[in-house]
Amino acid sequence: MIHPTCDELTHGNFNRYELVIAIAKSARLVTDEYVAQRNRAQKMIDDRQTEHTLAQLISPEYRDQKAVKIAIHRLEDGEYKIVRRSDDEE
Repeated sequence: MIHPTCDELTHGNFNRYELVIAIAKSARLVTDEYVAQRNRAQKMIDDRQTEHTLAQLISPEYRDQKAVKIAIHRLEDGEYKIVRRSDDEE
């Protein structure tokens, strides 16, 4: 990962391990959003509610980019935030 750098994403508050875990969890959320969107689109096609193809019904963001890249951009844009758990929460 060249851009954004780890320091740009974490502002020096988290280490690389914490960043990787946060991005992995965020990418899982993105994947879940994609699967839900794809299922809704497939149901519309199966019920003959639309003439569009599956690719046309899925958001270009999910269709054209990998989940990890989307998660990194969302973290960079502030949509996702890294939250450190305290020891008593674990």
